[in-house]
Parts: sequence; C-alpha cells; structure tokens
Amino acid sequence: MSRRNLLRGAAVGAGAVALPSLLAACSSGPGGDAKTIKLGSNSSDAVPKKAFADAFAAYEKQSKEGRKIKVNTVDHNSFQENINRYLQSDPDEVFMWFAGNRMQYFAKKGLLYDISDLWQDYKGFTPALKAQSTGADGKQYFTPYYYYPWAVFHRKSLFTKYGYEAPKTLDDYITLAKQMKKDKLVPIGFCDKDGWPAMGTFDYINMRTNGYDFHKSLMAGEESWTDKRVKDVFDTWRRLLPYCQPGANGRTWQETGQSLQKREIGMVVLGMPHPGQQFPAAERSDIDFFAFPEINPEHGQDAVEAPIDGFLLAKKSKELKNKKSMESAKDLLKWLATPRAEDIYLAGDPNNIAVNSGADLSKYTALQKKSAELISGAKQISQFMDRDTRPDFASTVMIPAIQKFISTPNDVDGLCNDIERQKKTIFASE
Repeated sequence: MSRRNLLRGAAVGAGAVALPSLLAACSSGPGGDAKTIKLGSNSSDAVPKKAFADAFAAYEKQSKEGRKIKVNTVDHNSFQENINRYLQSDPDEVFMWFAGNRMQYFAKKGLLYDISDLWQDYKGFTPALKAQSTGADGKQYFTPYYYYPWAVFHRKSLFTKYGYEAPKTLDDYITLAKQMKKDKLVPIGFCDKDGWPAMGTFDYINMRTNGYDFHKSLMAGEESWTDKRVKDVFDTWRRLLPYCQPGANGRTWQETGQSLQKREIGMVVLGMPHPGQQFPAAERSDIDFFAFPEINPEHGQDAVEAPIDGFLLAKKSKELKNKKSMESAKDLLKWLATPRAEDIYLAGDPNNIAVNSGADLSKYTALQKKSAELISGAKQISQFMDRDTRPDFASTVMIPAIQKFISTPNDVDGLCNDIERQKKTIFASE
C-alpha cells in the first residue's frame, strides 16, 4: 500500500471541497446487508490490487456466516488527498491506512473505532507493532498487515555488468554516482510529483547525520528547523542533486520505478514495493538494495524506515451503527490479523514483509529475506516523515518545502526559516 500526494485534505475543512463521488461510499445505512462488508482501498496498482483480491476471496471462502467484502478501490492520489473528508462523510466500514501518527491523528479526531477488544486476542504481533497501533489515549485502533523497508534499490545485473559495489559511506555513494555518470547512466532516480517520495531521502540523510532521536523530536515539533543540524541535512542533500534525475517534481514514483526497470538509472531511494510493482514478475529476482550509506559514524546505519500498513474501522460509517455489521467488520479484522491472511496476500505481492511472527517465511524471495534481515537488525525503526509528524504539517508545509528545495536548492536559510515559521503556527494549534 503506497502513498501518493499525502493528506492535503487533513488541513482543509470537511466542507471546503465537495468529496469526489468516486471516493464516497455507497452506504445502505444501518439497515443494510450486515453480511456485506464495505472496504475502502487505495491499492489501485495492479500487483497489490490482485493480491488483496486473493486475500479477500479467501476470507469469503472460509466465512461460515457467508460474509462478503465489497471493495471500493480508489487511486492513491484521490484516496490520500480526500481521506479527511472521506472519514467525516459516509465512509466504508473498513478502510486501509497507516500506523503511527497517521492513525493517531484520526483517532484523536474521534473518526476511528476502538478495537482494543480485538487486540486482546491478537497473536504474533510484537509490542512495537502494538505501540504503532495505539492512539494517544492508550487504546488500539489499527490492525497491522504488512510493512516494508526503504533503502537504495538497484538491479543486480546492472551492478554486475559494471562491477559496482554497494557503498558503505556517503563519500562511497558519491564516488559510485560519479562512475555511473561516466558509464552514461543517470546515477540516482528521483521523483516527487506525488509529494512524499523525496521525504525518504530527507529522513535518511537526517537520521544518518543527526540520529533517530533528533528525527523523532524534529518531527514532533520539538526542534527548530533553523537549527544548524537541519541545514546540514539540506546541504548534504544538495551535494547529491547533481547526480539525480532532473525534473523530479514532475515525475511519479511509478515512472521512476520504470526507469530502474529499463536500466535508465543506476539506483533509487524508495520503499520496497515501489520498484517491485513496476517490474515484470520474471525480472523481480534482479532487484536488490543496500542500506542508505553512513554519514556520521556516531549513528552509522542504525535506523531503518519501515512503514506499517493495515486496516481500521471508520467511526462515521452508517453501517457500523448496526450491531451485526459491526460483528462482520470485526470478524474481517480478526481474520486479517492471522498469519494465513498475510501468507495469501504476500503470495501475490512479494514486495512487502509479514508483520505476524506466525507467517510462513519459507516462501520468501531473496529480496524479502534480505529486507526482513535489514529491519530486524536495525537499532531504530522510523515510520517515514509523513507518518512520524502531524499530517497537516507534512502536507501543507513539507510537501511544498521539499519540492521548492528540489527546484531551487540554493536558499537553505530562507527555506528553513519559512518551514520554522509555519511549524510554530501549526504545532501551536490543538
């Protein structure tokens, strides 16, 4: 499950823009068919869409009560841009979304159902997963389904052809990029039309330079964006820009994934599903990655970004006012929390990693095994900028700020001053 243009709707009033009809749930109200569970999905790309269809078909087959799932699939961009209005209008009973602050924001707004009762029986989830599924009030609202690491992805065959080796440090990374340029490749794939992909690069440079704790406090609004440590991040990033694909603000993550598949670029910082979904099945075994390189030896490669995706219950769903409909929705969540449910999904989409410890790892691809090892070996795990901070700050401030930096990277002082000014206003509210 990937993100596109983030949560622009989170900072806009529910009535400011009419909810697009394609995202409005087709509600039958409290008296509707309690055995049909309506589910809002943003997995519109072919690979995850088919994998979810397989998982939902398996749920229906095992349901002794004859329960069915009606999936309302919306493209990533529309779903994310309109999530706030969607949840405040007439949403589906169950919907796909993200763990951490992205979930906690809506829990605090009273737009999610407490599912702490289900968590009493959930098995195979670590305390860390439970913490990422828990709101500020200590209640659970989220059922995790899978996660995936962000790293620097490349084609094994391309590295073999040119004799490239995975860099360990930033200097090694730049040396490799220079060599790729000599070899007539665009060294680093780059995209930010969707608003969020470049956040991964910022996060990694920040955590490699200043450490995970600084990342967390910066995202929480507790550090100043005018701090020299933040400016150092942008200055380091500026060193990499000459080796990046030009025109990033006009390029989607799918297009960059396709560039990797076509061998037009040498490497790219993305999440595991993003390049994988753009490769034909026969070529996916050629995808490899290395951890984002070390910048400050004090922090090494300690932190890994590994966002968690899953399912929630929408508080304003009319159907969930019906006790039988609520039973059906919770029954689906209970099944989705099982190893069997994850195994079925991952059989169709090997671009993610199971969160349940009981999942069958024997069928993992080499890339999945390596990803699981990267995450398990991390000293700290971040969710991603737009999940570790307030959604309104991420969408209204950081999307345009990073895009502005990409297009005009030379005024770091002015950029940081502008971010800090807006941050103070947003974090002072509520």
